[in-house]
Amino acid sequence: MLHSTGPLLSIDVGERTTAETDITGVQERYIGGRGVATRLAHERVPFDADPLGPENRAVFTTGPMQASRMSFTGRTNCTALSPLTDGLLSSNAGGFVSRHLAATGYGAIELAGASDELVVVHVRDDGVEFEAVPELVGATVSETTGYLEEERDISKEQTAVIGPAGEHEVRFASVMTTEERAFGRGGLGAVLGSKNVKGVTFGGDSAPDLEISATADDVHREAATEDHIMKEQGTVAVMDLANEMDGLPSYYFSERSFEGVEGINGAAVAEKKYKKGTCSACAFACKLPTRDEARGVETEGPEFEVAMAFGSNSGIDDVVDVMESNRLCDEYGLDAISAGNTIAAYLAAEDEFGNRELIWDLVEKTAHREGVGDQLAEGIGRIHEELGVGNWSVKNMDFAAHEGRLLHGQALSYAVANRGADHMYATFYSVEYPLVEEDEAMAPAGFEGKAERLVERENLMALNDSGVVCKFSRDFMTPERYELLFDADFEELLAAGARTVTLERHFNNRRGIDGDDDRLPYEAELPGLDDAIDSYYELRGWNEDGTVPDSALPA
Repeated sequence: MLHSTGPLLSIDVGERTTAETDITGVQERYIGGRGVATRLAHERVPFDADPLGPENRAVFTTGPMQASRMSFTGRTNCTALSPLTDGLLSSNAGGFVSRHLAATGYGAIELAGASDELVVVHVRDDGVEFEAVPELVGATVSETTGYLEEERDISKEQTAVIGPAGEHEVRFASVMTTEERAFGRGGLGAVLGSKNVKGVTFGGDSAPDLEISATADDVHREAATEDHIMKEQGTVAVMDLANEMDGLPSYYFSERSFEGVEGINGAAVAEKKYKKGTCSACAFACKLPTRDEARGVETEGPEFEVAMAFGSNSGIDDVVDVMESNRLCDEYGLDAISAGNTIAAYLAAEDEFGNRELIWDLVEKTAHREGVGDQLAEGIGRIHEELGVGNWSVKNMDFAAHEGRLLHGQALSYAVANRGADHMYATFYSVEYPLVEEDEAMAPAGFEGKAERLVERENLMALNDSGVVCKFSRDFMTPERYELLFDADFEELLAAGARTVTLERHFNNRRGIDGDDDRLPYEAELPGLDDAIDSYYELRGWNEDGTVPDSALPA
């Protein structure tokens, strides 16, 4: 099986020490990326650790496909104990940092401990440097990358940094790379902030030399030549369909369609797109650099999830307003989905839907924990009662845009996902919208066959995250191509994904998270959900209460 190579580099930012450990055995079983990081975190992070304490560890990893130049491979993984969900969580970001991390020669790089002063950690193949940066206290993401470029000649493509939100330990703070790409959901930016790490940079000339199948060339060629709507509109291309199907969360999830959808849909975003955008080595180029010259707003996006959170869910029907919210989140280092949804909860409580000036003020206050922002920085799951609104979250992670009340398999995924109500954990929505081939599609309503399909999709997404391969490769990757690229039987590869999912669940179980947390706020509307959850546990080989028995714990 093709897998990542190189040792684990452990960095204690408090003690200013480093150590290397051979992790070949882990890499052989877990491929790389999320899988390797999950196994390492399971071994090295105490089950009772404080997510914002020095005992938590943030693990950055790439996978074997970063040794190729195949499209869909410009992604990097980060894993840690989440300040938002209180469970083990992995997030991956696009951009260009993946090849720079691989060039260090390390298979995984973990940050432990906590510094007594704000630092940037520079990781190269010839050593680690700790740079005190008191001048960057409170700096935005672009101010931080600007400093690194001007003072250290380090490009933004080599960086993973936090903004004020991370420093203030906002529970949904992001780690940002290339300024506008995010290790988003779950608050990993707050983990770095708790360690007083403003950023990490990567570089070197020690990238692994792995033999990659010529199938990579076929995937790359098709990605370059395929006529695909995502190349023009990104993920927001699905917004009109979701709205027509009564599946677009609006006004803090109280409605499922939005009368102002034409102002924030794919066509509206495409109208503001001024150039192509992509990730490292990717010819698919689905990113959305957008600009409005009249108002002087420039950002990358919004994608569908952000157009929902800061658009329909907040009562905003102007794409430029959403672009500005997106820009502010990137600058301050906030997960734009959670920021938008949490602010939408406040708008619902105050009857202020559509108030764009208030929204932007709340973004800034949240990032700095000022005034009511200190409350909002805790996230919906912790503050909904204080606001007097419903708890639209699972395991404290608020919902993504794909509506589980319409797409029941996606609802099942939201319920049981170790990461909470996140759409990318299984991307089940992709087989329930009427956009896929007949033999791949499932009817949106009902649960027949969906527990089995969910297990398969979770395992496949864990494989992608371990590869690391972008999930938007789905129209180009087949079981046969996975086998050729990773030099293993497809079922063997899915088994590696299953081990990752089970380790995440076991870690969370040890923190008190079990089947009681696999609940939805609208489950009364979904007859058959409980049976589907029970079937899911059985298929996984887990106990009836959603815990992992010792017999199912992988090595």
